[in-house]
Amino acid sequence: MAKFEALTGNNAVAYAMKQINPDVVAAYPITPQTSLMEKFTEYVADGEIDTEVVLVESEHSAMSATVGASAAGARAMTATSSQGFALMWEVVYIASGLRLPIVMPLVNRALSAPINIHCDHSDAMGGRDSGWIQLWSENAQEAYENMIQAVRIAEDPKVLLPVLVNFDGFIISHGVENVSLYDTEKVRNFVGEYRPKHYLLNAKNPITIGLLDLTDYYFEHRRQMADAMKNAYGVIGAIADEFKKEFGPSYRFIEPYRMDDAEIAVIGLGSTMGTLRVVIDECRAKGIKVGSLKIRVFRPFPDEELARLVSGLKAVAVLDRADSLNGISGPLFTDVRSALYGKTAIPVSDYVYGLGGREITLDNLRQIVTDLGTIAGTKKAPRESTYLGVRV
Repeated sequence: MAKFEALTGNNAVAYAMKQINPDVVAAYPITPQTSLMEKFTEYVADGEIDTEVVLVESEHSAMSATVGASAAGARAMTATSSQGFALMWEVVYIASGLRLPIVMPLVNRALSAPINIHCDHSDAMGGRDSGWIQLWSENAQEAYENMIQAVRIAEDPKVLLPVLVNFDGFIISHGVENVSLYDTEKVRNFVGEYRPKHYLLNAKNPITIGLLDLTDYYFEHRRQMADAMKNAYGVIGAIADEFKKEFGPSYRFIEPYRMDDAEIAVIGLGSTMGTLRVVIDECRAKGIKVGSLKIRVFRPFPDEELARLVSGLKAVAVLDRADSLNGISGPLFTDVRSALYGKTAIPVSDYVYGLGGREITLDNLRQIVTDLGTIAGTKKAPRESTYLGVRV
């Protein structure tokens, strides 16, 4: 039986980690992730789990310790935000390149400068092509459940890639919600015991990891990573099906809302998609046929499913909580429009919003729906991104 508890997103994820009971966790504080690791290390200090916690001096060291532990054969995790993820940069690519199934909660926060501790998605978007699978959470419940599924996804022999579990800083990480928590024994049975086929501390089958890989094999190894990301499509779906059978909630690559007869739609990820549904319901009451598509899995990007879901629409808008600073669009928009290119002529518009924690209001979202109505009529979207709510 599941039980409800009022938890912050950080505490919900820490509880998931406690239930998983990883072998090694490297810990270093950074706002707004800090309370996550504080809560997890409380569980260890109180003797509730036997995880080996490694207290390091920087996020670079945190990822390095996690890589070392995973390569040695341990189930290993860490967590970070913003500049911490940026400081890990060198080792983030090593983790994926060595095919290590690390799971890392990323509590999304703006990148400096100027210094800002509030939410946007620039940290995660900086790592979108690093070879890490990316799961996105709308609320604390999804962050908790994504963590449980992420372990199985990362460790599947057809995948063996690290996974980011993204959730919005402060909005989710520090907001208190009712979270349905599952029985610990059931969670541990679901994730199972990690039994790597190849690892450094296997004396019966010694291997070397991290060799120099020049022109003779590097290209092939990168292609293997690309193939593993493709394999993740089927694995993520199968694990979601198993999760639904075991615990009840249903997970997909993309969650549609009121799309059955929609003529226009808004695409996005993260906590804003919950707020958007309020506006969609308002507009539906006025006869406006609008829906939404919440991206849960950003890497691998679900291009075929997206194209199918928007087929027949008159116009689409994309919400980007990060800016590529390239004068064309935000990063999510780039993937959306690329996925639709050659398959449909639907006009797609981009809205950059919420940078550095700037509030997105119901009126902002209503304006997007109004704009979509105009675009649907003219069949022409603005060439450049609209900066939603910015002072001019």
